[in-house]
Amino acid sequence: MSQVPPVESSRGRRRDLTGRHVVITGASSGIGRAAAQAVADKGAVVFLLARRADELATVVAEITAAGGRAHGYPCDVTDAESVDAAVKTILDQHGHVDMLVNNAGRSIRRAIHRSTDRMHDFERTMAVNYFGALRMTFALLPQMRERGFGHIVNISSAGVQVATPRFSAYLASKAALDKFTEVAAVETLADGVTFTTIHMPLVRTPMITPSGEQGPAESPEWAAATIVRALTERPKRIDVPLGTIAEYGGILTPKLRDRILHRYYRALPDSPAAKGESATAEPKPEATDPAPKPKSPARKATGTALRRAARWVPGTHW
Repeated sequence: MSQVPPVESSRGRRRDLTGRHVVITGASSGIGRAAAQAVADKGAVVFLLARRADELATVVAEITAAGGRAHGYPCDVTDAESVDAAVKTILDQHGHVDMLVNNAGRSIRRAIHRSTDRMHDFERTMAVNYFGALRMTFALLPQMRERGFGHIVNISSAGVQVATPRFSAYLASKAALDKFTEVAAVETLADGVTFTTIHMPLVRTPMITPSGEQGPAESPEWAAATIVRALTERPKRIDVPLGTIAEYGGILTPKLRDRILHRYYRALPDSPAAKGESATAEPKPEATDPAPKPKSPARKATGTALRRAARWVPGTHW
């Protein structure tokens, strides 16, 4: 039986995730795993979806041991029957879903001239990043509309704004998701269903390991905190400064932007995996991110002030 969503009469209530039912895809590792832990810490009931049941069970056990509420459901977002079965089980056992985080993703870093005989690279990324996210959205949207409440967070990439070289397959799939989200947000406005697009920067996860060195990257915990912000504040989008600057650069000085990106393209060649070669060097042991240092009150205040000031500029959503 559908439950009536809680009344949100105050700013504090809008930010409260306590008791919210949140589905996170790709939750067995990386950003999804960190997000599931962070959302559970905020009091939400988290439903973790991923293909690997054993890894899901591990994350669920960790969240439960820490006092959170979590449930794992094996699910392949590229398989319609798998999605339908997982969603049906969740709704049968828990009644409803308030929020969805479409996090499951596939990334491929390969130059276009090495991709002319690899059409499957583009098909695979679209299958997960675009059609998989749509499949989850369509499965949960009817009950959100019926209850008059729902929020969907789609994990996109700052690379869509930058047009990062060697990511044509990945970024095309994310760009498709961006435009779908933009249209869906307009159509569902009166239904009480809202959307947030997060243009994530590079994040240190197992997904990026085969591609080798790509530049500075954020931690999964940083990404998880951004997802929590998307669920609590529910802005239309969340960007990073690099993405915003690149987006404006593409409008104001497109030729200069192309020259800068071409230099970047030449400076960071394809990885051995992208070239179809086997790496000869011994793999480096996975480093554990050091515990983040707490920010000083002054630094927190400065960051908040800068974000608020940036939002006065049209198209800026830091």
